[in-house]
Amino acid sequence: MPNRILQSNLRVVPLVLICVVWGNGHGSANASPPVSETGTSWNSFRHDPHHTGVASCQLTNDLELLWESTLGDQVLATVAIVGDEVYIPCLSGEVVCLEKKTGRRKWAYRTMEVVPKNSFAPGFKSSPTVTGDSIYLGDEEGVFHAIDRKTGKGKWKFNTGGEIFSGGAVVDGRVIFGSYDGRLYSLNERDGSLAWRYETRGRIHSTPVIVGQMALVTGCDQSLHGVNVHTGKPVFELPLNDTFIATPSVVGDILYVGTYSGYVIAVDFRKKEALWRYAESEGHPFQSSTSVTDNLVVLGGHDRQVHAVNRLTGRKEWTFQTRAKVDSSPAVVDSRLFIGSSDGNLYGLSLADGKELWKYNIGKPITAGPAIGEGVLVVSSASRDGRLFCFGKK
Repeated sequence: MPNRILQSNLRVVPLVLICVVWGNGHGSANASPPVSETGTSWNSFRHDPHHTGVASCQLTNDLELLWESTLGDQVLATVAIVGDEVYIPCLSGEVVCLEKKTGRRKWAYRTMEVVPKNSFAPGFKSSPTVTGDSIYLGDEEGVFHAIDRKTGKGKWKFNTGGEIFSGGAVVDGRVIFGSYDGRLYSLNERDGSLAWRYETRGRIHSTPVIVGQMALVTGCDQSLHGVNVHTGKPVFELPLNDTFIATPSVVGDILYVGTYSGYVIAVDFRKKEALWRYAESEGHPFQSSTSVTDNLVVLGGHDRQVHAVNRLTGRKEWTFQTRAKVDSSPAVVDSRLFIGSSDGNLYGLSLADGKELWKYNIGKPITAGPAIGEGVLVVSSASRDGRLFCFGKK
């Protein structure tokens, strides 16, 4: 990947990103966070519409392993926790619903009911988005699925022309997502029919987010696209100067994201101005998505470290060293940060100074981000048998 640097006066916004701002006076579509039964759920990849990765529930300081489940194949995406249930996307081609309290299997949805001989069912690498009575996510063969939450039965499917990593954003009765075929799609929630599609010139990896009347999306064409959520017509396109794998976070009009070249950048996307650039990890890609608090931007890197950056100045506040690369996206609860590493450890760190508060060795690399919802923390390892761990208070 080219090592391009975002200059302080550059009027562009990062790649593979999507931004979200709610109620900022610019006008907005009827785009709500995924429905939560209790207000303390973790409903989608980064928990909330701004992708802050900050949980809305409490989590005990005395974490214990409540249960462990083996699902049969790798789980590479962050799970969803809503009410009494955990929803897990698997490379086996299943979405599995487990009882949150016990880990007991309630139902499993399959991309293919009957798998032909010498073949396999398309797997899931995208995180589920849970809204009301539905679950939305895409598979590795480019099919986007809507699943009934209560029964696990399929509601509808929609075919795209490329693998789907992107999660779905729900707006005004439609679900919007990107595909590796280079298109942004808007489908009607009711029946999965196509409302519109927007063409870019490269793959779209991360989850779209809504700003006012626009869906903002980036992809491998190194441009930021603003698309009208109602019509699918282009509003603007801006060139980009780096490659971005991670989904960014947004606070107000400021977007925060790590780059493939090893920088963390802050961009005022209204003014199209870069505010700062953090370069402590130059040359080591960031694929971990950011968590953003009042004071910090936190993420993991391929330099084996967790980085905490001052949200206002872009200066380093602290780093924490692990023994392998950190692709897991962090989850924040109260004054703690939880993140996995490819060294097989799930770490609990102090937000104040990065000191280790808790550690659990799973024994296999952790690439998925942990989810914290309904009073528990759930995370998977990248083991081939699909091991899932739930922590909380017994």
